[in-house]
Order: sequence, then structure tokens, then C-alpha cells
Amino acid sequence: MERLERQFDRVGRILVPNLGDWTRAGQVLAQLAARYGYERVGKERLTNDTLIAMSAARYGITIVTSNGRDFARLTQFRPFHYQVLSI
Repeated sequence: MERLERQFDRVGRILVPNLGDWTRAGQVLAQLAARYGYERVGKERLTNDTLIAMSAARYGITIVTSNGRDFARLTQFRPFHYQVLSI
């Protein structure tokens, strides 16, 4: 794993949320909670997806996911590209 991590780091393929991504994720989660009445559990479930979306949006990266429902809701509050993978 460490060798793989070094290889990805060397070519710039590791994406880590920065402070702005964390801030935008918090704002998006608050807006989701206000609009859809998500309880704490719902917001916690979406935290990782929201961080992924905010980080990808920063670089214009398309997210490939099988979880289209959650990412579709997130795009209502912060535009980003995603593609639903059919399994």
C-alpha cells in the first residue's frame, strides 16, 4: 500500500480535501438539512460523499459512482460533474 501511495503521490493523483472543501461541505450539508430535514445520521452518512464532491469540483474532476441519488442531491447546492456507473 505504501508503495502504491508513493506512486500516486509522485504523479499527483492523490486528492485530499483542503480547508475550503471542508467549509463548503459544511455549508452544503447545512443546506441539505434545511431543505430535506435530514437528521444527524443522514448528514453523517453524506459527509464523505460531500467532501469527495467538493474536492472533485475544485479540480473539475468527474466522480464515477454507483450512488447517483446522493450525488444528484449534492449538485443542487454545488455544481460538479459525476457519472453513475451501472453495476
